Amino acid sequence: MAAVSLKDFTKALERGRPPSVVQLFPNSKALIVSGKVIDRAMITKGKAMTIAANGRNQFIIRGALKAAQRANAAIIVEIAKSEGGAGAYCAVNFWNLARLVDSIANELHITVPVAIHADHYGIKGDADVERARVEIPSMFDAGVTSIAVDASHLPDEQNLLASIELAQYVPGWAGLETEVGEIKGKEGLSTLEEALFLVQGLNAHNIFPDWIALNNGTTHGIEASEAGIQVELTSEIHKALEPYRISGAQHGTSGNSSERLRKIASETSTTKANVATALQMISWGVKVNDYGNAQLAENGEFIKDSAAGADDGVWAEMVGYATEKGWKKGDYKKLNLPFENKLLGQPGAVRDRMVSAVEEFTYGLLTEVFNAADTAPLAIEAILSAGSFDPGPKVGRIEDPHQWTKVKISERAAAIDSDKGPAGDFED
Repeated sequence: MAAVSLKDFTKALERGRPPSVVQLFPNSKALIVSGKVIDRAMITKGKAMTIAANGRNQFIIRGALKAAQRANAAIIVEIAKSEGGAGAYCAVNFWNLARLVDSIANELHITVPVAIHADHYGIKGDADVERARVEIPSMFDAGVTSIAVDASHLPDEQNLLASIELAQYVPGWAGLETEVGEIKGKEGLSTLEEALFLVQGLNAHNIFPDWIALNNGTTHGIEASEAGIQVELTSEIHKALEPYRISGAQHGTSGNSSERLRKIASETSTTKANVATALQMISWGVKVNDYGNAQLAENGEFIKDSAAGADDGVWAEMVGYATEKGWKKGDYKKLNLPFENKLLGQPGAVRDRMVSAVEEFTYGLLTEVFNAADTAPLAIEAILSAGSFDPGPKVGRIEDPHQWTKVKISERAAAIDSDKGPAGDFED
């Protein structure tokens, strides 16, 4: 593996941490960086994407960081608004994630660059926009270094206008993700026309996202169909967006085979791959297949490995709690918050095996599927080359702003013919 000299790491630590991170953790040796830095590292390696690990619990965060160190890979640790926002179902949230990552990274002597990403910061209407004016800055004050402003729940025109409005609250140095089309499986697949409309409109307003997320055929949570990621659709859209130098963010990886994920890495411009449900289940000791899908017994219940994950007694309590609530299998994610402390209160050996299982799974993804091994030095090179925590945008303004006024945005949006698919809750 490529090594980074102590001299270069020290320089990167001095120059590569954003001001808010330095203020929060002045004496830290953890290299928390902008999402832009992570994206640049994957682009430099080529045909590589890294994990954006949804840290629904502390075991996942710890395991993902250990795996990244082993793989010498730059990574992203994230939490989504539904998981860690004001109405969270996890104890890990937008305002403590950076503190957890920094603490664990220092404890474990993690030296690879890590971005802290606020994922799926959902905007569903004017009230959300107003709340975001205060909440987004508060998240960056708390150490977030990258954000996905997700107004995909809205029609195309409102998605673009909300994204333009809220971009001013995202620091210029921070990673920025935009989204077109809610992630809802085979229904309402994103189109080339929709993606161009969003990216071109943002570009005209001097907003240059690092990533775009599409509805390209996956779902969040436990995959119930064999549809999965539409690689050709993704590739087609990414090629059309090449002039804007925007990378892909792949959501809903759980439920897709390693082979399909390798294709996403090798045949598209994806540099960020979200993994949530699989890591949660693995940390608990639920058996999963190659697709990251939890396996079910003949009676329809999850198969819990007694030698892995949570203590069997705690797991039985978790199952009983879910049953009492009348939760379906996809609702088990809601167990994170009420059982966080009980899981942390287990014997050391049990906690260690929960972490190790996440580490092994994540290490396999980084090295054998995502092609992210040895990207940590490339991220450090990006910092040293820029001489700053901010590598800057990948592209400048291409579009004429006079063609993207509010009136003309409305006219352009009205001409788009698209099927958004069924209404529903698609937030994770």
